Amino acid sequence: MTQIPKHTLEFEECSDNRPSKISKVEYPSDGDHEEQGMSQNPRIQRYLVAFEYIGTRFSGSQKQLNCRTVVGVLEEAFGKFVGQPVSVFCSSRTDAGVHALSNVCHVDIERISKRRPGEVLPPHEPAVVRRAVNHFLQKHDSDLMVIDVRCVPSDFHARYKAQERTYSYRLLSGPEPLSTFEKDRAWHIPEELNLPAMREACRVLVGHHDFSSFRAAGCQAKSPIRTLDELSVSEVTESPYFPSVTDREQHNKVNGDIPSCQSNSETDIPPSSSPSIDKVTSSSQDAGFGKRRRHRCLVVTARARSFLYHQVRLLVGVLKAVGTGNLTIPDVERILNAKTVTAASPMAPACGLYLGEVKYDLPTS
Repeated sequence: MTQIPKHTLEFEECSDNRPSKISKVEYPSDGDHEEQGMSQNPRIQRYLVAFEYIGTRFSGSQKQLNCRTVVGVLEEAFGKFVGQPVSVFCSSRTDAGVHALSNVCHVDIERISKRRPGEVLPPHEPAVVRRAVNHFLQKHDSDLMVIDVRCVPSDFHARYKAQERTYSYRLLSGPEPLSTFEKDRAWHIPEELNLPAMREACRVLVGHHDFSSFRAAGCQAKSPIRTLDELSVSEVTESPYFPSVTDREQHNKVNGDIPSCQSNSETDIPPSSSPSIDKVTSSSQDAGFGKRRRHRCLVVTARARSFLYHQVRLLVGVLKAVGTGNLTIPDVERILNAKTVTAASPMAPACGLYLGEVKYDLPTS
């Protein structure tokens, strides 16, 4: 097999492995991406795989020695299913503690007969791949699951064919301690959050900017310039599932909310639908014996083609400071224009961040 020249690969948000652990990892450069992971064997079928996970017990998504990672667990499960080593190529990397409602990878599988070694059989149906891999995933742990599988051409790359990524960040506001079920799933803010002020800050940050102030040390991206197609804050029910752009727009119309802050970029892609949610507010009234008082739940949504390293968590840190009154709108403008990460507020913790969706223009079957 021809050796592919290696170069460092630029990060994406929640391309999140800690710099100290991934600085020595190398990947094919963007110019080589059509060759990376490409199957040259016509008997090999490439599958696009969507999967969800709770990031709490993973040391990030990217494979590391002596650490439990998302890619490592997936490769182990696929290897048991296929009977030989399988390489997993992820669309987006996530840090330790970051969750995914839907991350995506691609894998190449050659189906070899177990009864007659060397005999190549027709490729597995996607449903068979999903059931079999989940069987091995669930035998030991239940914090990662394959949710969808599709056959794609041999040159379809999970990372480079991605057109858009959406991240959501959950903040739970209120003096009550977090429920056991919410531990490591959201950022608890004891103070009341000023939602209109946070939305006004979103208007400053959305769009095409130099996001150097929202780019963590260790970022390997060649340029800090990014187009943030959406940055919005919504008040939602306490649920780990987040509404799509369309659902949130419809929800805002029904409830008379202030519209989300979105870029006028012509590259915006209509999202898929998901269940809508009702707006709720926290209550100081007695919930009754043995019943928890609800927190006020705010979700920050960030949508773009790609992100800088820790960009979303740094943005959320600034929005939270605006919500608590520690920063003003002019402060947000100053931070953006400073073009240095030292000007930003402390970064939001990993526990509240979710990779929500990776969008593709999928080929027709």
